[in-house]
Amino acid sequence: MKTEAADTREKRAGVDLTDPRFWRAGAISTTLVMLVVLAFLSVDSMRVISVGGAHVPRYDVINQHIGYQYDWSRREDVPVIGGPEPLFGKTLTEAQATALIREGKLVIQSRACMDCHTFFGNGAYYGPDLTKSWLDPAWPRIWMPMTGKPTREEAMVAFLMRPDQYPTWSREMPNLHLTEAEARATVAYLKWMSAIDTNGFPANFGQTHTQP
Repeated sequence: MKTEAADTREKRAGVDLTDPRFWRAGAISTTLVMLVVLAFLSVDSMRVISVGGAHVPRYDVINQHIGYQYDWSRREDVPVIGGPEPLFGKTLTEAQATALIREGKLVIQSRACMDCHTFFGNGAYYGPDLTKSWLDPAWPRIWMPMTGKPTREEAMVAFLMRPDQYPTWSREMPNLHLTEAEARATVAYLKWMSAIDTNGFPANFGQTHTQP
């Protein structure tokens, strides 16, 4: 029951809380304010997650060394872009890198890699997450000696072209019959993806097997 004091306050404020028009106007105003907030948040998110944005490097980052280390100020692992380290020993222009990574993305989509793997945590968990697979220490420690290739990217190409020849995991990857060009494009995509700032995902990547 409305008290006399509350009724007096409503009259002084010119508000009638029993009037449906008051609540309708309030709902409309709240919706408009939230739409404006959502628009600002969307613009800010696009600024961060677009290629060349704060968290997603340009495609020609594949010409650089890419590391992954703990940032104490953020309390999470972050990609570290280092000096020149051209993929397959060849520096690409931004246009060439864009075309190569686009091809790699098409290879990944055409082979339905997410049916077994995850990217950024999305996909299936039958195989390992591939978000930072370029940085996996198993490449220099296991696959380079096993394939006899002198570099990480060449070992990755050899593995992707004939995974059935290198059964190093309990769940063997099927032969997807990639051409060398398709395997190289896939490696370029994986290297670029490893340079994306994923807010610390996956945490402690590459460190689990190095601890005593």
